[in-house]
Amino acid sequence: MKFNTKTIHGGQSHDPAYGAVMPPIYQTSTYAQSTPGGHKGFEYSRTHNPTRQALENALASIENGTYGLAFASGLAAIDAVMKLLKPGDEVISTNDLYGGTYRLFTKIFEDFGIKFHFIGMQNAANIENYINTNTKLIWVETPTNPMMNIIDIIATAKIAKQHQVLLAVDNTFATPYLQQPLDLGADIVMHSATKYLGGHSDLVMGALIVKDKALANKLYFIQNASGAICGPQDAFLALRGIKTLHVRMQRHCENGKAVAHYLAAHPKIEKVYWPGFETHPNHDIAKAQMKDFGGMISFVANGNNFEQAIKIVENLNVFTLAESLGGVESLCGHPASMTHASIPKQERENIGVVDSLIRLSVGIEDEEDLINDLKQAIG
Repeated sequence: MKFNTKTIHGGQSHDPAYGAVMPPIYQTSTYAQSTPGGHKGFEYSRTHNPTRQALENALASIENGTYGLAFASGLAAIDAVMKLLKPGDEVISTNDLYGGTYRLFTKIFEDFGIKFHFIGMQNAANIENYINTNTKLIWVETPTNPMMNIIDIIATAKIAKQHQVLLAVDNTFATPYLQQPLDLGADIVMHSATKYLGGHSDLVMGALIVKDKALANKLYFIQNASGAICGPQDAFLALRGIKTLHVRMQRHCENGKAVAHYLAAHPKIEKVYWPGFETHPNHDIAKAQMKDFGGMISFVANGNNFEQAIKIVENLNVFTLAESLGGVESLCGHPASMTHASIPKQERENIGVVDSLIRLSVGIEDEEDLINDLKQAIG
């Protein structure tokens, strides 16, 4: 089954009760039993829910995985992965990553005795310098948030397997439409399904997908024991979103390319970060492991001026100044004061997240309207 068909039919079946084409919303906490332990596969909705199960099957299908898990948020999904570890374990993470992930690692799990190394991974060989007998996990974002750095998943997976270390890839920016990390050697794929998978800015959700049964069973245990599951209404909305993922991503990519090239040619724009440029670091790797280059773009105006950046984001009209990304509507953000404010200023600036950086999530509106909006806001 090809990807475009998988988004609609993958892992799905018609509801056995009445043949409903869309999985019904099973808005129930518990299920009748004929005798203690005698049930129809569902006991309690923290453990299993038919609507959530339908979503988890769909997630596994579109990522070419075997097991899917849906959580209350992307951070809840990451939290579950971290709970695979124990005090004394070490994690190697990219140094350019979502601020909420950094906060979870440093403010929560460091206190539990887990050590984190935040490093540049554009050259995967650099990872070798930080691996030791305590290393248990490599955490990758690619493209990274917000600098759009590209990390070679195949090369990183080779290192992880050589040292018997788990490799987890945050695939939120790319989505399985553009890249499928499990096929490239990753052990775990994570999504903030709030973003492109849901696609309509109307839910908050996270997801994990794996192939290995033993690893899946550990994560299912954590999911049930910790309880950070999504509700059936959100599961239904995410299923609906996945069914149009392929057509939405195609337009995100088309509009993203047009906006990136417009900004790159603008005399008042100093830098544009988008992996589709041949001059972008690791562009060849992006071209090899991604189907297209996505709709996420970051840029800096001339002079690297904070006030100018704020003026631009406040003057945009079609682009909405807001947290998050990946919806049908175009959004803009100021990472230093919004998504990445939890990262210390010096650490932010060391990786390029300067106070003048603007991040765009290019939506699926008309390309000309988006460019005209940027034109009037930049001046």
